[in-house]
Amino acid sequence: MNILVIEDDAEAAAYLCKGLRESGHTVEHTADGNSGLHLALSLNCDVLVVDRMLPGLDGLSLIGMLRAGRVLTPVVVLSALGEVDDRVAGLKAGGDDYLVKPYAFSELLARLEALTRRVALPQPDPFRLSLADLTMDTRTHEVRRRDRKVHLQPMEFRLLEFFLRKPNQVFTRTMLLERVWGYHFNPQTNVIDVHISRLRRKIDTDSALPLLHTVRGTGYKLSESP
Repeated sequence: MNILVIEDDAEAAAYLCKGLRESGHTVEHTADGNSGLHLALSLNCDVLVVDRMLPGLDGLSLIGMLRAGRVLTPVVVLSALGEVDDRVAGLKAGGDDYLVKPYAFSELLARLEALTRRVALPQPDPFRLSLADLTMDTRTHEVRRRDRKVHLQPMEFRLLEFFLRKPNQVFTRTMLLERVWGYHFNPQTNVIDVHISRLRRKIDTDSALPLLHTVRGTGYKLSESP
């Protein structure tokens, strides 16, 4: 790991940096918040260790500025302030973990390794929704069933997106009117049934696995099973 340590206590910083280097990691160190911010923005770091009380720019302000600039490098906050409110403040400022001084080096190392493992995991595409072989890209509004492109009208797209975000859940007609159409009254039409019928034809036609199901006496659901 490439680790930036921002700690103004010289003895504590020396101990920490020595332990991290002996554990096989590359370490940069600075003792004040302003230079720490500069290095965090300019270096290619895997994780930051930031003391809360720093000269120049305090640790929480530093983290807040990084997050405001969309720098998402994981941060472990170090602090002698260990009350619940203190830890909550550190996490709300954008810290990913909070360790109270005095701490065991082995625990800090384990937390750093856990954070970098978490970041290394493949992250799901927030714009891609899917169920079985049905996929939707909410950026491009492209919908596909296996290799077939599905052309949807705007309200059909909204209805399908709603179902894809809540698969396997049953929704009544009233719930769909409120959550998809924004109606808080019964418009006395069969708008739900019409759109469900159209959507079902478009996504389930020519497929051996129907996904849009009617739950008799209740409503509708999008699921791989009836």
